[in-house]
Amino acid sequence: MKKQGVNPYLPSWEYIPDGEPHVFQDRVYVYGSHDRYNGHAFCLNDYVCWSAPANDLAEWRYEGVIYEKTDDPLNPDGRMCLYAPDVTCGPDGRYYLYYVLDKVSVVSVAVCDTPAGKYEFYGYVKYADGTRLGDRAGDQPQFDPGVLTEGDLTYLYTGFCAIGDKSRSGAMATIIGSDMLTIIEEPTFILPSEPYSKGTGFEGHAFFEAPSIRKRGDTYYFVYSSEVMHELCYATSKHPTKGFTYRGVIVSNNDLHIDTYKPANKPMYYGGNNHGGMVEANGQWYMFYHRHTNGTSFSRQGCIEPIKFLEDGTIPQVEITTSGPNGGPLVGRGEYPAYLACHLFTNKDELYTGTYGAWMDGRFPKITQDGKDGDEEVGYIANMRDSATAGFKYFQCEGVKRVKIKARGYAQGSFEVKTAWDGPSLGSIPVDFTNVWTTYAADITVPDGVQALYFTYTGIGNVSLASFTLE
Repeated sequence: MKKQGVNPYLPSWEYIPDGEPHVFQDRVYVYGSHDRYNGHAFCLNDYVCWSAPANDLAEWRYEGVIYEKTDDPLNPDGRMCLYAPDVTCGPDGRYYLYYVLDKVSVVSVAVCDTPAGKYEFYGYVKYADGTRLGDRAGDQPQFDPGVLTEGDLTYLYTGFCAIGDKSRSGAMATIIGSDMLTIIEEPTFILPSEPYSKGTGFEGHAFFEAPSIRKRGDTYYFVYSSEVMHELCYATSKHPTKGFTYRGVIVSNNDLHIDTYKPANKPMYYGGNNHGGMVEANGQWYMFYHRHTNGTSFSRQGCIEPIKFLEDGTIPQVEITTSGPNGGPLVGRGEYPAYLACHLFTNKDELYTGTYGAWMDGRFPKITQDGKDGDEEVGYIANMRDSATAGFKYFQCEGVKRVKIKARGYAQGSFEVKTAWDGPSLGSIPVDFTNVWTTYAADITVPDGVQALYFTYTGIGNVSLASFTLE
């Protein structure tokens, strides 16, 4: 059977948030920051790149390390982290990597002859007099660069604006010349931050961080993370540096606002900051975003959902799913690892992973792994206590009569299997105390057709879920 596309789209032991996808030479290359499993902060690892054929977002290939944090002259001892980058192909045909280190306010640039080779430090974005952008009196701090090159001009979008911070005005756009470093039009503000959003149409969805830019036809789409963090919103304009109008939310990493299968204000996953970009691959547009795992804000993984444009150019918000990169439901037969859960919650709703700091407490389940960072250990769901639910969307089911699960833990109870988060139980699978992964099964009929699957634990103790199998 052909390999299927799933979320997260990379292996469960890889942590690439802030994904900016670009098609170069018929492959989709994704550039993001690089979190560490069990990391104590964001973006602790060096930049790596993954790519896939534009017509098959299931077949991802590891391209290796493309840039190390010590490659920047400002960071010889590696004390600073590489925050979210973006890449563009310059007028000379070379590839330019734009990024910001986490303790400075200037934009660094690296260059490479190929999309995923070893990038070399190139310089800093600067004014014509040589002053670096971010260093001049009155400059606002640079952050999260997004770039788009048209002809000899490159449009650079930056900014970070916390709620209530009146010193940050909003998202900035700067125009750079053909040398990919020198500013030819100084920064202008294109979206407001929260303190300056009243009366702009961006109220409640003001700019926070994560600028990303794409052009479709004659329209520029500016994607960004809003003041509530979990959602990626977008604004559009016919001009790259002015006239942007708020248009809506594309995706939320806790599925807030979606009301087709639940109340609009009910979170279905533990959300947090969000960052990603759009790409057209093989005639289909996709939205890249990330989710939070390991019960922290610092182990994020990339996900993909297909999106569509209505006749007026707007993008309806999409659900977060397991099957997003597949272009349709997954085969409703065989074994699926539990880390593919797109929904994870208990009977106590929680919007954010980091509500109680950067880590969740012991009441909540989490997607995690064994081993250490870099170990190719398959992920699983840990700490499922009474009422904890893992949801998976979507499967094309036909003739499913038996369901198996693989679980372990100090627990005694059962998993109820459902096709809706609040739906009736189709059957239950008892589990018991065990230190090793143990298979349990029950005769459960899943209705034919496209279905979501939910597994709710009821009982004592806490159990880990490794996988489920449909037969």
